[in-house]
Amino acid sequence: MRRTRLAVRDRAAQAAQAAARLVVAAVAAAGAVDHMLIGEIISVALGALRANKLRSLLTMLGIVIGVGAVIAVVALGTGAQQAVKDRIAALGTTLLTISPGQQRGGGIAIAGGQQRLTVDDAKAIDERATTLLAVQPEMRSQQQIVVGNKNASTQIIGTTPNYLEVRKYTLKAGKMFTAADDEGRQRVAVIGNTVVNNLGVTTPEALVGEQVRIRGTQFTVVGVLAPKGAANAFQDPDDEILVPIQTARFRVNGSDRLQSISALAQSEDQIPDAMADIQRVLRRQHRIKQGAPDDFQIRNQSDILTTTQETTEVMTYLLSGIAAVSLLVGGIGIMNIMLVSVTERTREIGIRKALGATRFNILLQFLIEAVVLCTLGGIIGIGFGAGGALVMSKTAGWSTQVSSTAIVLAFFFSAFVGVAFGVWPARRAAVLDPIVALRYE
Repeated sequence: MRRTRLAVRDRAAQAAQAAARLVVAAVAAAGAVDHMLIGEIISVALGALRANKLRSLLTMLGIVIGVGAVIAVVALGTGAQQAVKDRIAALGTTLLTISPGQQRGGGIAIAGGQQRLTVDDAKAIDERATTLLAVQPEMRSQQQIVVGNKNASTQIIGTTPNYLEVRKYTLKAGKMFTAADDEGRQRVAVIGNTVVNNLGVTTPEALVGEQVRIRGTQFTVVGVLAPKGAANAFQDPDDEILVPIQTARFRVNGSDRLQSISALAQSEDQIPDAMADIQRVLRRQHRIKQGAPDDFQIRNQSDILTTTQETTEVMTYLLSGIAAVSLLVGGIGIMNIMLVSVTERTREIGIRKALGATRFNILLQFLIEAVVLCTLGGIIGIGFGAGGALVMSKTAGWSTQVSSTAIVLAFFFSAFVGVAFGVWPARRAAVLDPIVALRYE
């Protein structure tokens, strides 16, 4: 453990020296600083920081928190975008989603009102549309289920037997219910993987043939879905129970209202034709007059991906901006501490000037101290941010992805903060009169 601490300390010292050299490299190359004095300036600056370890650590805290927060937030946003991409890729690029549109009265959208999609609408699309491979309606409701002496809350989805084909699911055990089960309103169910875990069942195969109670009605489990994955903070695709849509209509929901209708186009090239085909059928089904707007929405996966990514990006930028305020606060804190340091070391500055140190030497010394503080804080903050993203992924189950671009930008921004907020204290130290500084008590 002691060796580990020493190794970490050595790496931090090396990073500090590297950051200090970055500040003086350009100036030294231009001949503004004597090469013989560069090592002495860096040594004096780092020595001053080592002499006040606790104060230096507390000064870096604002930068650590700011950089760590930015890294964690960007990792969360990037992971959410990737999860959406994976989810849509898993569903397939030819999937179309039909949902109810805004209800209108006198040509004006009614707030909170939606038109209806029904089982008959799905049947009409299936029978009349000629450019689709499959049509799959969905009737959703949140219900409490009971298996033995255990219970859980989950989504009950009334759908057709082609759900696995359209939604790209596979079975882990048992079988999918059939069209005959749907027509006969049989009380059979197929359980998702998350529901199995919530019920504490270690062997999903053991659930096949067991009874599950949904809204007071006993259903027989005929199958268990394999994990779909690609879960996000808003929806878990494995937290669901599938039942025949006619059974859901008459035994669970008591309504023929659908949340959505999914359809598969024959190919990506035929998506526009398929959307036009669905629009033609539904407008006739809903008796919409020519020139009147649709009372439904048809969206493909590209539209959903674009909308979701735009929303996620806006939230990521907003949260990153809030987190970046910590960097500003940290920079102000560094400037205040450096001003205090200049006051405390006035006599030291006077002695160095009396021994021949120039204004630029003094300016560079204090500037190096500020940059080293910010750079070390940035390095520690990057570690905390990446660790925080990993903890969120492990504990909360959120998808996170640490971005190398965010790490590089956070590191250089922290160095910039050091330069920006270190210039004033450094300049104040550089312009001190050596005689006045030597007399300072």
